[in-house]
Amino acid sequence: MSPSPRTRSRVEQALRQSALPALRKLAVAETDAEVVLTGSVSSYYLKQLAQETVMPVLGERELFNRVLVVQQTNGR
Repeated sequence: MSPSPRTRSRVEQALRQSALPALRKLAVAETDAEVVLTGSVSSYYLKQLAQETVMPVLGERELFNRVLVVQQTNGR
């Protein structure tokens, strides 16, 4: 079974349609059996929202949420 471009397209589209700019910047990779989210966000809440955003369009694939939570500094 080869990766489905339609699944990846649906996952990417779900993220791109988010009202949150941080989610629109995340990357999507896939194999035959999984979808992997990568990138970084500023809170665990945004990481969880990314996961919840794509879950409905995964189909049979397993999700690996490898999004990093990176604290942003004020430059002080």
